Formats: sequence, C-alpha cells, structure tokens
Amino acid sequence: MQPALASLSTSLCQQFPLFSAYPPDSHLRISVVIPVRNEADYLEYALDALRTQRQSDGRPMSTREYEVLLLLNNCTDCSATIAQRYQQRYPAFPLRIATVQLSSEKANVGTARRLLMDEACKRLVSVGNPQGIIASTDGDTQVDMYWIAHIRAEIDKGCEAVGGRILTRPNNNSVRRNHLRDVTYRMLIAQLEAYLDPSPADPWPRHFQHFGASIALTCAAYQRVGGLPKVAFLEDEALYKALVRTDTRIRKSPAVRATTSTRMLGRVEVGFSEQLRYWDALNQARKCQVVEAAEAVIQRLRNRHRLRILWQNRATELPIAELQKISTNLLIDTDWLHCQVAQSCYFGQLWERVEEQLTTGKWASLWPLVPITTAIDGLRQFLRTSGQL
Repeated sequence: MQPALASLSTSLCQQFPLFSAYPPDSHLRISVVIPVRNEADYLEYALDALRTQRQSDGRPMSTREYEVLLLLNNCTDCSATIAQRYQQRYPAFPLRIATVQLSSEKANVGTARRLLMDEACKRLVSVGNPQGIIASTDGDTQVDMYWIAHIRAEIDKGCEAVGGRILTRPNNNSVRRNHLRDVTYRMLIAQLEAYLDPSPADPWPRHFQHFGASIALTCAAYQRVGGLPKVAFLEDEALYKALVRTDTRIRKSPAVRATTSTRMLGRVEVGFSEQLRYWDALNQARKCQVVEAAEAVIQRLRNRHRLRILWQNRATELPIAELQKISTNLLIDTDWLHCQVAQSCYFGQLWERVEEQLTTGKWASLWPLVPITTAIDGLRQFLRTSGQL
C-alpha cells in the first residue's frame, strides 16, 4: 500500500520535509522533480514517459535508482486526483506526491521548483550520494524514454549539469514558424560558439537550451551555487546563470530530449507561453522579431575566447597589449577590464560583468538589433565560409 498523500501548508514546509512519507531508497541516484499546477490535460502523459524509462541497453530502468517527486501546488483542477490514481495504478513506480497551498506572494513556479529541488538534494545526500542527480521537468512535458540514461551518461563523462533539447509538438499554431525561426537562430549561435569559443565540456554537436522542462545537475553543483535562486519566475534561467557564473561544466546534450506543449495560456507569469504571445503580437502587427546581428555575435564570441585564454593564464602573465585589444573591440574601458580580470574568481563571473557593460555601453549603439532573418543569413554565411556548414 502506498503512503498517504502528503499535504502541507507553506509555513510547515521548511520544518517538515515534503516527502517524509517516502524514505529515499539507499540505491537512489537520480531524483526527478515536477512542479504541477493545474496540469490535468497533460499530467498522465508526463508520468507515463517517466514510468517507462529505459537503460541505454533497452532494459527497464531500475526503480530503486530513480524517483519522481511530484509537487501539486495551488491546484484547482483534478490534477491531484489524477496523480493519486496513477500512483495506485502503478504501485511499483517510484512516484512520490505532496501538495502545498502556497501563499499569494509565494504561489509561483520559482518557489515550487525550489522546494522540490531542495528536497531532492536532501534526499540524495541523506543516502550518501552527494554526486546524485537532481533532474527537472514539467507537468506538460514528455521526456524521451532514454532521458534519464542519457543524463547519467553525460554526468559520468565529467560534466556537472545537463541541459536537454526541448522540442514542441507539431500543430497549426500561427506562431510555430516564429518558434522554428528562433530555434534556428539560437542553434546557429550554439554552433558558432563551439567553433569560436569551444568548451571541452560541451563540444559540437550541442544546442542552446537549459530550461526547467529538461535540466539536471549534481547535488554538489546545486549546493555550490546556493540552490535555486529565489525568483518568482524564469527560475531555470537564474539557475543557469548561477552555474555559468561559477564555471560549472555544463553540457547541452542533443541526446537528452523532451517534448513540451505550445499552449499560449501558461501557468507562469513569464515563460514559453508568454514568448508565444509575443510572437503572435508581432505577427498581428506585421512586424519581424529583432535580434543581435551576426557580425556582433561573431565579434563578441571571438573576444570572449581571447579574454578566456587571457584569464586562464593570468597567474603567470597578464599581457596588457592583448587586454587593450579586447577592450577596444568590445568598446569597454581597459582599466575597468583589467580590474575585473584581477577580481573575478571565475571566468563566468568576469564575462557576466562584461556582458552587462555591452548591454548598456557603446556596444549597444554600435550594434543595433536586426531582423532575425537577416541575422540567420549572416550566421549561415559565416559558418559556410568557415567550413562549418
């Protein structure tokens, strides 16, 4: 018989573990978290995908090595009933369910995902697995049957975090062309990064995504950045920035795949559904999305690589002439850049400060945004000329 469904108010969450009714298995290696708010239309499909996970050789994934932590927060539909019935129907599936009624100021996906990831980390550490994996997905998302296996394979290769490729279900939505165009632009930049500023932890082929529907990281990496940042939304983006800031080895693996919905009425204030509405508004106004120009992307990445090499060798030498070239190319003050190189503990921290300068200084005036189709053409032409396409 399954333990009773845990239900807690927010005032008790920190004092009483959300999933205390389900002691973690001693063999636990990966804890999958799903924040759910009114996902009755999608939830069973999401759970089916996680229940039928396979190892790399095709055998069923051991249910002692992974678990699914499902947090029902402020639901007003039948999501809780669906989850409970699913748990009863498949008692061998390691589905752990809890409910919370978040107060108005905390009733957001940022709080829900943070509660889940904190719990997952505690559970993995409690069974002596500080390198255990916290994996996140969403209630409207179906992960690939090898999702867990591929995440584990990437972690075993030495990376500390894995961003999965997130696909959308084909439909007749008027903004699908906008979405595919945006994906093309970002994939071309990912390929350009691999060419101009390569990362040993994230070689080509790779992609650009690092979102809550498919992201995973070790407990050690999660603890190092202080957990999930306390933001109401775009918590996945905030976590990614914290990981980059501390030079975490991040792999954006094409093998780790999930498919999500393209609904325009989302469950969060800011997220993919808002992006879809933005594209719809552009289409209605007969306008085109504008993005960073190809020439600006190329210049920025070339100088990021040069600065990375300089920063890596800063202990033995700091060539001022090279620093001046970089600052001139990026239109920032050389003395300021010299100070930042000396003060930064991580390259990611240094580059974050540089990018803040780029968005507010002379760089933004020199490189105005351009139509996305123009940028795509420019990126393709450069990669083709460079022999990368």
